[in-house]
Amino acid sequence: MTEQPDLRAAVAAGVVGSEESFRALLSAIVEVARSIFGAKASSILLLDPETEELVFEAVVGEGEDTLLGTRFPAGTGIAGWVLATRTPLVIEDVRDDPRFASDVAEDTGYVPKGLMAAPLLHDEGALGVLSVLDRPEQTLFSLQEMELLGLFAYQAAIAVDLLLNARKSRRLLDESGGDLEVVARLATIVDALEDEQREAGLRLLRDLAQTLESPRT
Repeated sequence: MTEQPDLRAAVAAGVVGSEESFRALLSAIVEVARSIFGAKASSILLLDPETEELVFEAVVGEGEDTLLGTRFPAGTGIAGWVLATRTPLVIEDVRDDPRFASDVAEDTGYVPKGLMAAPLLHDEGALGVLSVLDRPEQTLFSLQEMELLGLFAYQAAIAVDLLLNARKSRRLLDESGGDLEVVARLATIVDALEDEQREAGLRLLRDLAQTLESPRT
């Protein structure tokens, strides 16, 4: 029997299939970040806790045609350091930094000169890393830029959390053989109702939840 918290997660996600919209949101975030900073590339790496790897989930600019889905060990390189320490970082020349994993960068087909990176934090968990690569050389780093990067990372973390919840719900629905999809669809239909009909539908769902949560005799 599926545990009730998992059931709530599936229902809360509504009609699953929203994963693509959340991925599009991540792509929009890296696109705007690259544009704002005038950088050559920007990317979002997500942590896969099962394999302890970082995965390129959104890429724009250099490498966008080849990097999506590429993985490397989560403890590797500057991104791995940012993830582990949960600390944003700015490096003007990565060749002078011992944390830079040149072999990993070469495997991706793009070796940056400088970068800015910030962890994606949500509910005290580190979900991944936002990176902005190779800003114009004539610009100097400022605290305002770091604050702006932090804002992008905050927005990205929210989108990543939604994406992960959508994926979890999809797995639950697949594993249930469609049983949970009925509940998810019901919740979505009720949410789309108006006024008294919506309130009546919500009461029905609350009563159902209370019944399921009551100790069985």
